[in-house]
Amino acid sequence: MKKHTKAQNYPTLITDLASLIEQGRKVVVRYINTTLVATYWLIGRRIVEYEQKGKERAEYGETLLKRLSNDLSKQFGKGWGESHLRAVRQFYLIYGDIEKRYTVCSESEKTVNTDICHTPCSELVPSKLLPSKLQTLSVESFNNLFPLSWSHYCLLMRLDEPKKDS
Repeated sequence: MKKHTKAQNYPTLITDLASLIEQGRKVVVRYINTTLVATYWLIGRRIVEYEQKGKERAEYGETLLKRLSNDLSKQFGKGWGESHLRAVRQFYLIYGDIEKRYTVCSESEKTVNTDICHTPCSELVPSKLLPSKLQTLSVESFNNLFPLSWSHYCLLMRLDEPKKDS
């Protein structure tokens, strides 16, 4: 009788396991995307601070991007071309006011919780690279600030570009 019951529960077990796997994958994808967007925002911030000292344009910006592209490509391989670096710089210029829009983690988020979404951003990125206001921000809060994928932000930035024929 017990063997028959176990066999009947097997489809439920498979359904439950499939649901857990799918949910886990969604959380991991979101975590990776948030980390990627945060990293690009921080890279853009560092470039702007270095080359422009907070100004919107820099005389030597393109030279810097070319040099950065060469050095980063040597160290990390493909994906660090001038156009990509230009995009992360533009991303920061457009969305640089995140420090004004942030929300500090609630005390409940700081309690012992192994949920990946409650990881402070300072654990993802060295604290010295994070603006002080963002060091206590959780990944979940960062998700709320930047809910889209990097490719979506790239598309939005292209839509915001002034028309060249105007």
